[in-house]
Amino acid sequence: MGTPHVVSVNIVHALIPGAKGTNLTAIDKRPQRGRIAVTELGLAGDCHQYRRHGGPDQALYLYAREDADWWAQQLGRQIPPGYFGENLDSIGLDVSGALIGERWRIGAGPDAVEVEIRSPRTPCRNFAFRMAEPGWARRFAEARRPGAYLKVLRTGTVGAGDPIAVSFRPEHDVTLGHCILDPDPERMARLLDCHIDLRPAMRELAERVSGRCPAG
Repeated sequence: MGTPHVVSVNIVHALIPGAKGTNLTAIDKRPQRGRIAVTELGLAGDCHQYRRHGGPDQALYLYAREDADWWAQQLGRQIPPGYFGENLDSIGLDVSGALIGERWRIGAGPDAVEVEIRSPRTPCRNFAFRMAEPGWARRFAEARRPGAYLKVLRTGTVGAGDPIAVSFRPEHDVTLGHCILDPDPERMARLLDCHIDLRPAMRELAERVSGRCPAG
C-alpha cells in the first residue's frame, strides 16, 4: 500500500445548509496549505455545528483516499479531499482494518501528533443530504468503509505529506469495519476484556452486544 501518509488536511470552508433546510452544517471541509495546529479538540480553524459532532472523542475524522476513490467509482462522480467532511485524508493505511484503541503517530519530530482510534463514523442526515444519493446512510454503513474518529493524545501540527505510523495495537480483534453494522458478540467481549479506555458509546455497544450489560 506504500508508505502511509497524510494526503490533505481539511478544515471548514463555509457553513452550508443542512438536512433541515434552515440548520447549518460544517461538513464542507477543504484542503489547507502549510501546517495546521492540532489541539485536543481538533484542527485550528475548524468547527462543528451539530451537538453530536466534535469533542475529545471525535476531535479528528480521518478517511482513506483508497476508500474515497472506491466510492468515486461506485457513484460515478469525483470525491475530492474533505468532501465527506473529514479533517484528514490518508493513503497507505488500512483504515477500516484498524483496531478500536489503536494509536497512530502522525508527523515526525517534536511537533508530531499522537492519536487514538475511538470509533467508526455513523452516517448522519447532513452527510446523506450532502451526498444526495438514494439510501446513502445505509449504503455507506454496509460498505464497511466508515473512516476513523480520532482522539488527540499529543498535540502538535499536521500537514500534507506527514508520515503515519502505528505506535500501539491493543490485544483484541474489533476493527472499525467490523463494529459498524453487526458486531460479533465474542469479539466484542474480547474488546471489553482488553481493558483499554473506550468511548462511552463504544463501551455501551460492546456491553450490549456481548450480553455484559451492567446490572442496574
